[in-house]
Amino acid sequence: MVAAMPAVWFEREILPEYRADVADRAEILGPASADPDNPYRQLSAARGIVASQHVYAGDLMDLAPHLRVIARTGIGYDKVDVAAATERGIAVCNTPDAPTVSTAEHAIALLLAVAKNIKTSEAALKGGGSDFYAQHIGIELNGLTLGLVGYGRIARAVAHLAGSFGMQLAAFDPFLSSDAFAGVTRCDSPEQLATMADVLSLHVPLTAETAGLVDRSLLAAMKPNAILINTARGGLVDLAALEAALESGHLFGAGLDVTDPEPLPPEHPLLHRNDVVVTPHVAAGTAGAKRRIFETAFDQVMQVLDGTRPQHLVNPDVWDRIGEEIQ
Repeated sequence: MVAAMPAVWFEREILPEYRADVADRAEILGPASADPDNPYRQLSAARGIVASQHVYAGDLMDLAPHLRVIARTGIGYDKVDVAAATERGIAVCNTPDAPTVSTAEHAIALLLAVAKNIKTSEAALKGGGSDFYAQHIGIELNGLTLGLVGYGRIARAVAHLAGSFGMQLAAFDPFLSSDAFAGVTRCDSPEQLATMADVLSLHVPLTAETAGLVDRSLLAAMKPNAILINTARGGLVDLAALEAALESGHLFGAGLDVTDPEPLPPEHPLLHRNDVVVTPHVAAGTAGAKRRIFETAFDQVMQVLDGTRPQHLVNPDVWDRIGEEIQ
């Protein structure tokens, strides 16, 4: 008798090129968009979830009494109630390596677009102006200081790319030892970093401690004509305070892939500023990153259901309990 394949619920539609492989390993449930009136209709049978943007609180987990693993397609897991999952014997996984390259490249793309004043130049051209060269003002990055709030995988990749432009590097990360900052000036606080950085780039998770980190005070501490880049989480930045800092001329500009709210409504003032470049949380939206993210998340779901400890287990305390139940 052939054993039944484990049922896995997918929040998003599976990319066509992976559907056959997934179907060989698991019973496919979902996606949420298949039934807009009742997006979680099939969740009750799920033993695993490949999660994306939905919020996974205890009440949602209770819709799936056989659930043993939630794997997030990304680095952040702030939308998963890890404590509730642990209480219910559910493993939570993420994919911290998969989006690194694409997100770092996107941060640099935002930086270049802002520093070179691309939107202003394009608007001038569309407006039929003249003597564009005389009016254009951009920033050379060579010799400037890139300040990294957080110095994990993506931040280090951004630092590597920025180094090729001749930028100096500084970082704040209280969770790393001094040895991790080779070739990088270590700062003791975000405020200290803000005072010395020509570009401040955010690379920390959204937690109770980091929510609203970039507020009026921190923005005021930044150098005049500095640039803010955020490819981490929208809730790190007070957008009203950012708009005020831009309107006053204190900052040169900002590049944002994440915002709060997300996405920004079309009428939001920041979308209509030439000194701000906003993308709708697509930094990891390359073909390569999508492949790595999906494969890593799905593989970890199957590992847990096979009784194998996954590489990126967010709540390790739950593992002994899960192993016993699966066995």
